[in-house]
Amino acid sequence: MKIGLDIMGGDYAPKEAILGAIAFKKENPNPAIELVLIGDKNQAEALLKEHGASASDYTFVHTTEVIEMGDSPTRAVPKKKDSSIVVGFKMLAEKQIDAFASAGNTGAMLVGAIYNVGTVKGIIRPSLVGALPKEDGGMNILLDVGANTDCRHDVLVQFALLGSIYAKLVYKLDNPKVALMNIGEEEGKGNVVVKEVYSILKQDNRINFIGNIEGRDTFTGEQDVTVCDGFVGNIILKQAEAFYSLIRKRNIEDDYFARFNFENYGGAAILGVNAPVIIGHGISNAKAMKNMIKFAQEVVESKLVSAIQQAFAYEGK
Repeated sequence: MKIGLDIMGGDYAPKEAILGAIAFKKENPNPAIELVLIGDKNQAEALLKEHGASASDYTFVHTTEVIEMGDSPTRAVPKKKDSSIVVGFKMLAEKQIDAFASAGNTGAMLVGAIYNVGTVKGIIRPSLVGALPKEDGGMNILLDVGANTDCRHDVLVQFALLGSIYAKLVYKLDNPKVALMNIGEEEGKGNVVVKEVYSILKQDNRINFIGNIEGRDTFTGEQDVTVCDGFVGNIILKQAEAFYSLIRKRNIEDDYFARFNFENYGGAAILGVNAPVIIGHGISNAKAMKNMIKFAQEVVESKLVSAIQQAFAYEGK
């Protein structure tokens, strides 16, 4: 397995990316997992040497450009052809690597995934999926969390199926419960789009649809998967991050709230593209980078992309 890591992506690149790669290698010395470091080779080798790591443990692909956080994705991706993100996606499209992970420009990662790797046939829009811890020890898989701020009903219906497949393969849930985020639990609640989605999902035998949930159910509800547009999902995700920050500032020690630390999860997957793509938080440190690589490994091993392609094969005809 070859995992491509963009070492130039993130606010603290390349140092934290390199430290994350070192930490991953220490925990996963398996030679069958090859880390391909994409970015400035000179900086990478210097950092590896500084921290007592051997450059021979890694494969390097040298690049000379960086897509910055403030760059326009649609302009930067075609213009900066020798950037770590563009080169990474080229390698992924050509199957030189099995997964690509970056904490760089989220928009550029989405644009690169769609235009280089391509959308799974039958998928209307790929989704960015996140997860939040529930009080019972489980996780609430949330999609979309920012890639699609405006969604038609058919897009949200596809998100429900994508989330169900993801929950089964990555979180090992046999029959994940799928819910629709709404302003009330009753079937008649919500806007026109959400009402239409409800009427379709309750007849879809491919998923275990349990109906509407409200915002207060995010961390305590029965659902394993929550469907919403990216506008709503991103607000929920960022609000959870804010509460975690407030708790940390107040030096409150709590096992449940400690699970909100994004560093533990590493990144979010783009569902609905033809190869594993993982996007990390821009402020990722070494721990988050290590877990992003680990998550990429898990997604590859789960054969998630193949399962999504099979599930949507009929819809793509």
